[in-house]
Amino acid sequence: MAKDCTHLDQIQEVTPFANGCEDCLKTGDTWVHLRLCLICGHVGCCDSSKNKHATKHFHATGHPLIQSHEPGEDWVWCYIDEVAMELR
Repeated sequence: MAKDCTHLDQIQEVTPFANGCEDCLKTGDTWVHLRLCLICGHVGCCDSSKNKHATKHFHATGHPLIQSHEPGEDWVWCYIDEVAMELR
């Protein structure tokens, strides 16, 4: 049975804070792919990146929903419910 996300009501209209991983840009590091926090607009790097800033942002803030910030991808991940989905 498919699991549903119970946090969709937390999604806000956000504007990305940066054109790259905010935390990697501060330290001059690199990333693989970008994720956008749908609660506050933080842009962090994915778990394939060595710093995993998007997941660190979730642990620091409790913001459960990220969206791929890569061209052509519109999937969303909920850290708490551990479910991926597409929002339309």
